[in-house]
Amino acid sequence: MLDFLPGIIKGPIASILFATNTIFWCVLLYVVAIAKFVPVRSWQEGCSRVMIRIAELWISFNSLLISTIHNMSWDIRLPAQLSTDKSYLVIANHQSWVDIVAIQHVFNRKIPFIRFFLKNGLRYVPFLGVAWKALDYPFMKRYSASYLEKHPEKRGEDLAETKRACDRFKGRPVTILNFLEGTRFTEEKHSRPKNAIYQNVLSPKTGGVAFVIEAMGEQFDSILNVTIHYPDGAKSMWGLFTGQIDRIVVDVEQIKIPQDILGGGYFESKAKRERMQSWVTSLWREKDAKLGVMKTVGRS
Repeated sequence: MLDFLPGIIKGPIASILFATNTIFWCVLLYVVAIAKFVPVRSWQEGCSRVMIRIAELWISFNSLLISTIHNMSWDIRLPAQLSTDKSYLVIANHQSWVDIVAIQHVFNRKIPFIRFFLKNGLRYVPFLGVAWKALDYPFMKRYSASYLEKHPEKRGEDLAETKRACDRFKGRPVTILNFLEGTRFTEEKHSRPKNAIYQNVLSPKTGGVAFVIEAMGEQFDSILNVTIHYPDGAKSMWGLFTGQIDRIVVDVEQIKIPQDILGGGYFESKAKRERMQSWVTSLWREKDAKLGVMKTVGRS
């Protein structure tokens, strides 16, 4: 344990350890990714399995490093029946990049390897950008409302990319992660009028998750509804590295996708849209209330 070290020393050490771990596994991943170019289907499928295994080992070593850096406690509440042979849609509240580390730690090797949609600019992140591409992470271009007014031909392009990404995952166990809020929670964002009905989360966006459900809904065994709480307050990755996080609570509820939102039609039918929005709002109100209880218990 590095608990005896002050944060100003522990932080750089942790950063170096995490970077070294990432570079090591990325280099191995690149070697297998190059080998995957051999045009033999069985060989390529084998390479894909090896790359997933490498990514899972990277996550396992990240978890080991976290326990080495700081004596942090985990309060994890998982459903009993999870399988690597089934497909899942994971939805979660979003407060920090630490959320992704927490979700990977909780689910690693318990369900299929998790993929999530990344902003297009992240493909240029050193080492990880190429690794994400090799592991079939989908990259999306998101356009602002003002940009779309000037370039209406780009409207719907992000959703088309979502469909192309989902098509690649059909027929094999997969886990898709979606942060419904679309951005990390901050007090400044929470103060905006559209978030007024919530106390602990931001207003969810239904378009992205609706498209994933339309494209893959029948493939998903269930939804894993994740609520992440930091009793000491959400921190950045630097906060994790310097030992500022003493406890993370991860509560996972397994729910079935309602039959009446399956089968498509979200973008064509107003009634379908309203049903999807009503369902997502109901989930998010429950999550908001759950976080409120978690915060109250944490103060008691």
